[in-house]
Amino acid sequence: MFQKFFKTDSDLGSLILRVVAGVVMFPHGAQKVLGWFGGYGFSGTLGYLVGLGIPTPIAVLVIFGEFLGALGLIFGFLTRLSALGIGIIMIGAASFHIPNGFFINWAGSQQGEGYEFHLLMIAISVVLFIKGAGKASIDSLIEEKLD
Repeated sequence: MFQKFFKTDSDLGSLILRVVAGVVMFPHGAQKVLGWFGGYGFSGTLGYLVGLGIPTPIAVLVIFGEFLGALGLIFGFLTRLSALGIGIIMIGAASFHIPNGFFINWAGSQQGEGYEFHLLMIAISVVLFIKGAGKASIDSLIEEKLD
């Protein structure tokens, strides 16, 4: 079972996809956990999410899932778990953004952000969950040790 979890190939596409997704997701997680990039940190984000009606245990999972999931993708460690977590978080986040329409609010002409970013991250997460980490990943090193 562990071999299937860590199994990957030396695909360059998976490497590019996971690193870029991780780098894009990292600032969002760092906002929530550390307060970096203009974020509110753990307690501020927790209060905000709970205020939206998200149960506290789920809100904590969302906060740490974004942060640790992004790091997991960047380093290719527990890639399938990281992708699954981020994908689920993005499904939940998209549901809050559906009323704002599809598009990101580039012009500031709508109430909030649309769900197009979330849709892209969901698709990337599904691909990484299926394919694994690809080239230059900690998962591939673990897979070699398990063989």
